[in-house]
Amino acid sequence: MLQFLPAPLKGVLAFLMLSVNVLFWFVLLIAVALPKLLLPIARVRTVMDRLLSLIGEGWISGNGVWMRMTQETKWEVEGVDALESHGWYLVVSNHQSWADIFVLQRVLNRRIPLLKFFLKRELLWVPVMGLAWWALDFPFLKRHGSDVLALHPEKRGQDVQTTRQACRRFARTPTSVMNFPEGTRYSADKHQQQASPYRNLLRPKVGGIALSVRALGERFESLIDVTIVYPSGAPTFWEFLSGRVPRTIVKVRSLPIPKELMQGDYDLDQELRAKFRDWVQAFWAEKDRTIDVLKQI
Repeated sequence: MLQFLPAPLKGVLAFLMLSVNVLFWFVLLIAVALPKLLLPIARVRTVMDRLLSLIGEGWISGNGVWMRMTQETKWEVEGVDALESHGWYLVVSNHQSWADIFVLQRVLNRRIPLLKFFLKRELLWVPVMGLAWWALDFPFLKRHGSDVLALHPEKRGQDVQTTRQACRRFARTPTSVMNFPEGTRYSADKHQQQASPYRNLLRPKVGGIALSVRALGERFESLIDVTIVYPSGAPTFWEFLSGRVPRTIVKVRSLPIPKELMQGDYDLDQELRAKFRDWVQAFWAEKDRTIDVLKQI
């Protein structure tokens, strides 16, 4: 509808529509979340959780409206038809741009439960979005780094316990937990600094995936592996808003999570750590080969 406009004007309009969409759904989220907070009754909270998920899905659909109005992107998506909207999933993806989050939400919305990210506790104080993440039950974590654990070994394992407490509410309603194993957006400089063995990816951080698996255990039905490729190059967020992404390729596949990885102490069991590492590196290497193929299409 607005694709004929100059890119800078499309970017401004897209940002304005994005902002209006955020504020509209934010008001609805808070209106539902406050009664949930004030009425600590399990049955009431279950109903509220479902309603909040519907609001979150509506929020994402609203983003889809302005994206269709301002973008001429050709979408090539494979593997989503077999997904189920009822269940618990661990979702992983490569990460190149802030646009990745919008791509993931567009492709997976209403095909699996609402995506939820593990967030640093400090993000709770981000204006508007912090309250929105809280209302949608995104888990806020305070993780201890290796330097802290070296000085205070008694804190070892608290990350897992905190995560389990944050995820306890997920037992009430199907949930998808999102993780970017690379931990940061890909760039050629980061790839070189890491001496990454992959052609198109940074080294995956196994600990984040292990933390999610240990927190929810057998609740996860599978791991959903998403591969995103921008044949013209990863866009900046402004390029994305301006409709300057001619083509986006998304490939989705479902992988079983090995049962043996759900048992034991990841921090203390070296054999378990090695199994996690081997599992993650195996599907990460396959993802790297997949990106090579998709780039040639």
